[in-house]
Amino acid sequence: MWRAYLTPTTLEEALAMLAEHRGEARIIAGGTDLVLQSQQGKCPSTVMVDITRLPGLDQIAERDGYLQIGALATHGQVASSPLIRERAEVLALACGWVGGPQIRNVATLVGNVVNALPAADGAVALFALDAEAEVVNLRGRRWLPVAELYRGVGLCTIDSCVELVTALRFRALGPGQRSAYERLAPRRVLALPIVTVAAVIEIAEGRFVEARIAVGPVAPTPFRAVRAEAALVGQPVTAEVIAQAAALAAADAQPRDSATRGSREYRLDMVEALVRRALSQVMTG
Repeated sequence: MWRAYLTPTTLEEALAMLAEHRGEARIIAGGTDLVLQSQQGKCPSTVMVDITRLPGLDQIAERDGYLQIGALATHGQVASSPLIRERAEVLALACGWVGGPQIRNVATLVGNVVNALPAADGAVALFALDAEAEVVNLRGRRWLPVAELYRGVGLCTIDSCVELVTALRFRALGPGQRSAYERLAPRRVLALPIVTVAAVIEIAEGRFVEARIAVGPVAPTPFRAVRAEAALVGQPVTAEVIAQAAALAAADAQPRDSATRGSREYRLDMVEALVRRALSQVMTG
């Protein structure tokens, strides 16, 4: 399957290994998706650069006004983090839905993002949080919006053969902001979702001041329901306004008929229902 498995102990060493085996090597951390892809012949890389020995990348902390999650932080760590549960509950809720305990304790949130599959629960929450990713290569570091990392189903703008994502960051929710996460999935263990919705809302004096609504997996990538968001801002917090926004979110979805997730029409109905439910939850929460 692989001809070499490398274990750097510094970031500089990891980048040097990628450069040495350019085009053949790629980063691995939890490996829950990558190992399966390799077994199925879907990963052409023959050299794995394991970053699990790099210090400090498993931390979840507040830095410079942001909540920051290191590349080695697992879904289990994020879901149970007091900091995330208190300051960004939508992400803790989303990560708590990923797989079972064994998967959550191994799979990393950053790996989920780099894998770029639209059904990733954590990614939808990150879209709603306006999260950014720190990308590092031999030329330096840069922060990019997480949304810019997605260019299609399983297609990430990050080239894991030459660079890696070392952290995610986003602003903590303020006193007037609320969040919600809604998920519809088949009634079986470890099922991937049919529809997911993450919402971050600010309400003041009975009106929506800010709205961020992310939806998946009903398009090639998770997406922000920008028309629904615009329909909420400045409007009174009423069931009628919420219903109008939910309908706009569904109109912007692009689901396909699926043997496992249901028909296009059904999934559009569920987008509308889950957006309405998420907004109603923050309205009463």
